[in-house]
Amino acid sequence: MNRVRALQPTPGAHDHSPGNQDRVSIDDVRALREQFFDFMLGYKFAIDEITTKINILREDFNNTHEYNPIEHVGSRLKSPESVLEKVQRKNYPMNLASIRENVLDIAGVRVVCSFISDIALIRDMLVGQEDITLLEERDYITHRKPNGYQSLHLIVSIPVFRSNRTDRMPVEIQIRTIAMDFWASLEHKIYYKYSGEVPSNLQSDLAQAAEVAAQLDEKMEALHSQVDRTADTQHSPLDSLDLSKLYGLTADPADTPPGPRISRPRPR
Repeated sequence: MNRVRALQPTPGAHDHSPGNQDRVSIDDVRALREQFFDFMLGYKFAIDEITTKINILREDFNNTHEYNPIEHVGSRLKSPESVLEKVQRKNYPMNLASIRENVLDIAGVRVVCSFISDIALIRDMLVGQEDITLLEERDYITHRKPNGYQSLHLIVSIPVFRSNRTDRMPVEIQIRTIAMDFWASLEHKIYYKYSGEVPSNLQSDLAQAAEVAAQLDEKMEALHSQVDRTADTQHSPLDSLDLSKLYGLTADPADTPPGPRISRPRPR
């Protein structure tokens, strides 16, 4: 990772006085801002790397398969203010090394799938790539959160090739179904509107909605499996086999090779 020089107050004309020992110059603030911007830029590049990989998988599925499990992809980069607020709230040291080590969700990518089974498929394809390292995995589908939230969270690291160095950057990947994503989006809006203090009746309604969404996913998964089984039966290679040549029933008898003579019993 990029080494960041420790900022020291720039000496001034009156810096020897006790009240000016911690004063920072405009140049110091400007340098700190540039370093933090460069630090955040690495996370933006990491998002670009992950979304490129997912879009390649998506296009490959469109080209080589009849079905594409990836419905859509989204991403978000935490704002500098949000990053610093989290560092302060968690009581981490206020420096870049601390942020790099402790705040692993600065860069986020969300993959929305059609069916529950697609989640494991996308997870395995991403984690299986050579330059992606899985750091942490949290399965909120098998172990749903108390409020009803469901999603698979992966914390991975990926190399980002800068002009003068290579950094391994963490990215949080969330993989969920359309129903899970719809519920999570609604829950986020409600919690934002009430600043986290959601009335108990709304919390109960959200929990019920989460249960309905889970039942919908299970029903859609069952229908998907049923359609797959039917499709496999309908597209059997034996269905198009021309059996007429076995019995010499082609339109032109001259084109039919002689076959074995079949003797029939004579009527008495």
